[in-house]
Formats: sequence, structure tokens, C-alpha cells
Amino acid sequence: MSTITADQVKRLREVTGAGIMDCKKALEEAQGDFEQAIDLLRKKGHKMAAARQDRDAKEGAVFAAVGGGEGHLILLACETDFVAKNEEFRAFGQKIAQAALQNHVTDENALPSLSIDGVPLADKLADLTAKIGEKMEVSRWARITGEYVTAYIHLGGRIGVLVALSGTAGLSPEQLHEVGQNIAMQVAALRPVSVDRNSVPADLLAREKEIAREQARAEGKPENLLEKIAVGKLEKFFKESVLLEQEYFKDSQKSIGQYLKSVSPSLGVVGFVRLQVGGK
Repeated sequence: MSTITADQVKRLREVTGAGIMDCKKALEEAQGDFEQAIDLLRKKGHKMAAARQDRDAKEGAVFAAVGGGEGHLILLACETDFVAKNEEFRAFGQKIAQAALQNHVTDENALPSLSIDGVPLADKLADLTAKIGEKMEVSRWARITGEYVTAYIHLGGRIGVLVALSGTAGLSPEQLHEVGQNIAMQVAALRPVSVDRNSVPADLLAREKEIAREQARAEGKPENLLEKIAVGKLEKFFKESVLLEQEYFKDSQKSIGQYLKSVSPSLGVVGFVRLQVGGK
């Protein structure tokens, strides 16, 4: 067996990021063949990644990429906040978002085979998991399109928002950026459930009505008035939970809908997406 030097171990560790003892054992098993040792470590890395799949990845960060009226959000999850702040982790997350945009991904099932630096995302995740020592996964992905799409990342990546605008003709890039960022910050802070009342999910609307009825019943209101009371309480729900009806966070005298019309009568919001680490 060839003698493995400290320099060989050091070089392999620099290239792979694996531990000193793992590098030494791989070189010994490969009888000093550097490329074979890398392959052995990669294979071991895949095993390590697989062994960590029962671990919870509750931390992480949200990354965004936008361009050409299209936007993508990626929530790259890991186990600890320490790793979520790691520069390599964050660079990797941004690469995934950018690759999703460049390849115009429309199906979550296409993500594992997405090419990152010429390597499928699934393999890159396994390699990075082995190198850093924590389970990592793309836990959520979202895509949105529109005439103009903007992204906003809040709290260092804890929250990410995409907003798509319509009716943008005549507005400058600077105006669109300002409006898009304002709407995205509104979404990040106040968590609307839909753009307008007509797009509130039917099951959520039914639940809110039932809660309102039960509250009124508990207060001793007559049965024949419960429906009317519930409808009245829904109005409050709309003002608090529907984006266009929410109070604009920068001007309490305006709703978001009114703010948009003050910029341009045709300006509107097509949709939005909000992802949050550890939440929905």
C-alpha cells in the first residue's frame, strides 16, 4: 500500500470538504489515486445524505430569481440557523433559484434533475449534505408570472415574496420597482390570503362564516339573525385578510387597492406568493 501524505489529505479535504479522517481513509482505499478517492467520498456522501433523511430540516432560507415577467422562490431547508447563514449554503440556494428561472421550471418534479454547475440538483444536495453535515432539501418552490414580477426577501431570507403586477403600461422601471416592493412588503408583513375577495378559497370562506355564526350564537343572538351577523363579520375579515382591501402599511388612509389606483388607474395585482422558513 502506498504511503498517504499529509499534503494529499489536505488537498483532498480542500477539494471535497470532507473530514480529515474520511479523506485519509478514502486515499488509503484508493491506494493514493486522487480521482478514485473523490469518487469514494462522493459515494460515501450519498450514503451520509441518505442516512440523514430522518432528521428535521426546520431552518433554512428563501431565495428568489426574477426576470422576463417570471419569478421563482426556493426555500432551501437545513437543520440549524448556523448552516442557514453559511455562505456556501446561501450561494447554493441562489443558484437553484436562478437555474429554475433560466430553465422556466413549471413543475416541482423537474427540480431534482435541474442542472446546477453541470450536476443534477439531487446529487448536489447529497454532496453538500455530506460536506456540511446537515440534511438539506428544497422544501418549497413557487413560480409566478405577469407583466411585471418583483421579489422581496425579508429578515435575511426568513421570508420571501413574489408579486406580479398588471396594467403596467406607461410606468417607468423605477415606478414599477417601487410599487412592486411596497406591495411585496405588505404581503410579507400582513400575510393576506388572496388578492381580492373573489379569490378567497371557498373552504376558508366557509370556515370564517361558521366561526362568525358560532360566535354570534354564543353571544345569545337570535338564530334568525345569525346569517346576517356572519355576513357582517366577513366584511371585517375581508378588510384584514384580502390584499386589495387591506390598509396600506405606509398610508393608513388608503387601502392597497386605492394606493395602486393613485399610481395608475389601470395598475393591479395578478397574484402573489409568500414563503416563510418554519411556516406557510
